[in-house]
Amino acid sequence: MKIPVLLLFALVLSTFAEKPNVILIYVDDMGYGDASCLNPKAKFKTPNIDRIAKEGMTFTDGHSSDTVCTPSRYSLLTGRYSWRTTLKRGVMGAEGTCLITNGRMTLASLLSDNGYTTAMVGKWHLGMDFPGTKGNRDWKQPVKDMPLDKGFDYFWGIPASMNYGVLAWFEGRHAKVPPIFFTSKKPSKIAMADYRIMPPYQKTPKEAPEPEESGRRKMSLKGKGLEVANDFIDVECLDRFTTQSLKWLEGRAAAARKGKPFFLYLPYTSPHKPVIPMKKFRGQGKAGAYGEFMIETDWHIGRILKWLEDEKLAEDTMVIFTSDNGPETTWRQRIELYGHHSNGIYREGKRSIYEGGHRVPFLIRWPAKVKAGTQWNEPVCQTDLLATFAQMLGKKLPENAGEDSDGFYGVLTGTKETIPRVSMVHHSSQGRYAIREGKWKLVMEDARKNKRELYDLSSDPRETKNLVAKHPDIERQLAAKLTALVNNGRSTPGVPQKNDTPRWRDLVWIKQ
Repeated sequence: MKIPVLLLFALVLSTFAEKPNVILIYVDDMGYGDASCLNPKAKFKTPNIDRIAKEGMTFTDGHSSDTVCTPSRYSLLTGRYSWRTTLKRGVMGAEGTCLITNGRMTLASLLSDNGYTTAMVGKWHLGMDFPGTKGNRDWKQPVKDMPLDKGFDYFWGIPASMNYGVLAWFEGRHAKVPPIFFTSKKPSKIAMADYRIMPPYQKTPKEAPEPEESGRRKMSLKGKGLEVANDFIDVECLDRFTTQSLKWLEGRAAAARKGKPFFLYLPYTSPHKPVIPMKKFRGQGKAGAYGEFMIETDWHIGRILKWLEDEKLAEDTMVIFTSDNGPETTWRQRIELYGHHSNGIYREGKRSIYEGGHRVPFLIRWPAKVKAGTQWNEPVCQTDLLATFAQMLGKKLPENAGEDSDGFYGVLTGTKETIPRVSMVHHSSQGRYAIREGKWKLVMEDARKNKRELYDLSSDPRETKNLVAKHPDIERQLAAKLTALVNNGRSTPGVPQKNDTPRWRDLVWIKQ
């Protein structure tokens, strides 16, 4: 009997498929220099994060696709740059049409379609459809257009960053205690220039107190009448997320040992503001409340690692640890007050097109396949996880999925070295673009009249020497490649795809 070529190809690929359990830990606003394994001069220790590095692979040139929350999360889950969507700058609030459109492949849907049980516990920040409008909700109705509609079998968490409100402990499509109260940001006594979300709460938006200024370095606390549940307290987030993750994992352990793998996406809210370490961690480290918050984050990660060990599941579980962007602008204060560089050696931080804005910790441990203590020093992006998982599963991505995802499974497992990554695009929160290829990074001009800059990151990782005048040929080549991958709707080989909008204002270098 003759077997069709495509079927034979599929059978060969499936023979080599691997299905480890996967836990993807995504922290919020953590800089490259906030992991002690990456920054020997850090003013606090992160032993559990360091353990992932020691027992796995460190990607020293790993990047988030953007420099703020929403777009990086979109790209992480879809393998596609967020600026191809309707969101060209900044972030979303808690409420709105989900940025991940129905039918778009995600890490969760890919794994679910290949036999995984999937869960998300933590911060979403990609838009949800809540019942009714602010001040006129019917919380008995289900939340729509949310993680359960994007490939996840289970969801427990909060809709977005705490400064956007609609704060309650959601499980599935409902909150056991709905957010029917209101609050405003309150000045923090834990960290300077920071805020809190904590009781007392009010029954109407008008009753919510006027936001105050916070800290010795004054911070305007914008945000009045945030919707909140009466049992929501900001300082409980990390503990609740970890405890709920462990509860869900406990229910998957037996099945995992019998060959039914699980995928847990665990996006923490730390060390994003509010900086709110629990009391037991205060006074630790030498970088103030921020360092204490990082120490607490690391401790919760240790709880996850310990569970894997106790359940004898560590060997065949892939643990991925990374951050959505570089550190908040308070990185400057930490240098001044404590001598701690949250951005490591890199330039600037969150929101910036420079390396400190998007070069982040990127660590993967999988004892069964990844050699302990290894490093990969070539560029990789969080968008690459979708194609990497597809390679792991022996699957080929469809043309309309993972358009900016370049898999590195061979590098991860040591089976082969991949060819150099396709050109990578960086994007700032204000719409400025850069293209990275090998050692070269070309930062484009923008609508704010900034001019082009060219850096050789192999000799100048701090981006101090603009070489655009010395290498006009490199400038032209990279600019042409950036234009092509914008217009083609993809940066990887394949059939061109459409961006979600016509040409937009930030593409100032592309001639009409």
